[in-house]
Amino acid sequence: MSLPKLEVVDTADGAEQPGGYKVANRILDWITGDRMQLLNITDRINEVVRKSGVRDGIVHLQSLHTTTGVFLSEWQDALVDDVKSFFEEVIERERYYRHNDPEHSDCERRNADSHLRGMMMGQSLSLQVRNAKVLLGTWQSIVFAEFDGPRSRSLAVQISGV
Repeated sequence: MSLPKLEVVDTADGAEQPGGYKVANRILDWITGDRMQLLNITDRINEVVRKSGVRDGIVHLQSLHTTTGVFLSEWQDALVDDVKSFFEEVIERERYYRHNDPEHSDCERRNADSHLRGMMMGQSLSLQVRNAKVLLGTWQSIVFAEFDGPRSRSLAVQISGV
């Protein structure tokens, strides 16, 4: 049995390429409006996957920021509010952090809480692609979390497979 031909595709438009194994890359950008904001990015990721030409494989999402997160959750208004409250209770903004103290750090943003929230949730996520769509459970959505906004944010997306 021979392996499929490796084909690396570095496209901004996600155009379908002929051949066997494909790798497509894309950077997605957002401008957030709040210091802490959750965005349901499921439809946008599925659009990128569909345009990549990959029917079956993996989609890897990687935030390009240390004060953001990407994760799976149910997307429901009450739960979104609960998630925000959880972040605020578990990692309090007004608590003392050495990162925010000018005696120990040169960071002027006073955003240690944002870094800790990002580390807690993680900045990457890998999911299966089946039939040119992200494989998700019934209530699962892909969530991009802003913890230090409002700011311009970028998410690297790589789709690989056949």
